[in-house]
Amino acid sequence: MRESAIPAAAPAFKPLYLQVKDVLVERLAAGEWSPGGAIPSELELAAQYGVSHGTVRKAIDALADDNLVVRRQGKGTFVATHTEEAQSTYRFLRMRADDGRDEYPASRVLDVRRGRVGAEIARLLEIRAGDSVVTIRRVLEWRGRPVVLDDVTLPAALFRGLTRAKLVAYPGSMYGFFESQFGVRMLNATERLKAIGADAGAAAVLHVPVGAPLLAVERVAFTYGGRPVEFRRGLCATADHHYANAIG
Repeated sequence: MRESAIPAAAPAFKPLYLQVKDVLVERLAAGEWSPGGAIPSELELAAQYGVSHGTVRKAIDALADDNLVVRRQGKGTFVATHTEEAQSTYRFLRMRADDGRDEYPASRVLDVRRGRVGAEIARLLEIRAGDSVVTIRRVLEWRGRPVVLDDVTLPAALFRGLTRAKLVAYPGSMYGFFESQFGVRMLNATERLKAIGADAGAAAVLHVPVGAPLLAVERVAFTYGGRPVEFRRGLCATADHHYANAIG
């Protein structure tokens, strides 16, 4: 591998395929290949970096494991995208109906507003308290029944021009909207779950009694380079739904 292609901060003991992976992630983050677009073949990349085909294949495998690229048999490797609903529908959506029926919920946007961020969310988003943010409030409905009340906070600097009209008009998922309209791709997230009682506002939206048990899910989503770009707090009614996660 050419010395110039190795990230300067990469430790000397880092396996070569992971060094290749790091370089490819940098190219993805720089927008060299657009979401849904093809990346060069493994043979082309091996020639570019002066490494074996096997090394590049392991690097691409690692990217695929991280949901950064998608392999398509006989066609090549493509940048993963949230606009491909068949692949991304349930990756970030963990609520499931107790009866086992998998269906994507309808999203009803209640409000999109701009404001100043408080200290706690600013810390999570790694911005300054008082910075401008965009907050989206929406309800996710399964079979016409409200199940999740979401409050989504985004750094305004990354989402200039985001309006309720544009969000409502977009035909795909919210993450597909962020990616296609603002070039911000959500790659992974951390979550914190806690049981709470419904306050009057949440109870009215979710059609549950005040004090009814809700599952509060707080999520910080990250883009390339581990940069936090979304804080989301979802209040979930679990009378007929549950939070599902796969481990291992």
